[in-house]
Amino acid sequence: MEERLARENHDSLPGIPEPAEQAAPVCGHAGTISFLANAYRSNELPHAILLAGPKGIGKATLAFQFVRHLFLNPDPASAPDRFSAAEVSSAVFRQVATGAHPGLLHLTRPFDDKTKKFKTAITVDEIRSIGQFVGLTAHDGGYRAVIVDSADDMNRNAANALLKNLEEPPARTVFILVSHVPGRLLPTIRSRCQTVRLQPLSQADIASVLEKMPDGGISEETRHSAISSSEGSVRDAIILSQFGGLEIKQAVSGVICAPSFDAGEAHKIAGAVGARGQDLQFDLFNSAVMSLLAERARNDAAAGKSR
Repeated sequence: MEERLARENHDSLPGIPEPAEQAAPVCGHAGTISFLANAYRSNELPHAILLAGPKGIGKATLAFQFVRHLFLNPDPASAPDRFSAAEVSSAVFRQVATGAHPGLLHLTRPFDDKTKKFKTAITVDEIRSIGQFVGLTAHDGGYRAVIVDSADDMNRNAANALLKNLEEPPARTVFILVSHVPGRLLPTIRSRCQTVRLQPLSQADIASVLEKMPDGGISEETRHSAISSSEGSVRDAIILSQFGGLEIKQAVSGVICAPSFDAGEAHKIAGAVGARGQDLQFDLFNSAVMSLLAERARNDAAAGKSR
């Protein structure tokens, strides 16, 4: 594996690069890239942008690539109308990836040194750091950027604190909020952002991304099955193929869809996903159950309509 630059986050996957250190151009969102690049170039960049869409489709990666675009082109008038290919050896790339760039503040769920776990929410303490950050003069007179990933993780106090910043936005500062479920955000926050909706990726785009990722030597059959079941999410495709997601989904399906309930098989699944250190597998179990129940509800609804 290549040198790891970015810090670990609450949703990190072992061996998979973080969004901040993704050098390959983000796939599938050419329209959004064009919108952001041209808005900046024409001095019409919104002070707050809400990148909304399903989890794992590249929203955070896009946010970091846009931030690098701002830092590499401090003069909007001379900025290109697309994001440049990343130079991984450049100072800007490494500073953004490591979180050391003076023009970037990345807010996400913090690590709790006492419990040795990531907190379950972005708290008001993280949001309050924005005040100190925007109080500093930009080192090159260019833009500063605040990335909140994900904004869905803010608790109520944090959301209200962020709202105050959005109501009185500092000059030459752009807020980029990443949201998987924008309906969970305060309506007042959504109303102060330019919402950009990103769509799930095509299977071809997901395959293209996976080609550039470490895959642990999975088979072509496993890769194809994972892509087909990913619902347009690169993250889901990785989890399904490399972290036992396909096996868990098949096991859950076997129990739920069986003619009669097999308590023994259900107990085996519970033991496998509920053990200590199996947080990712437990999340996969919950996701598989909800997905299968939603699918059955849709099928039952469709059958009812056809009667």
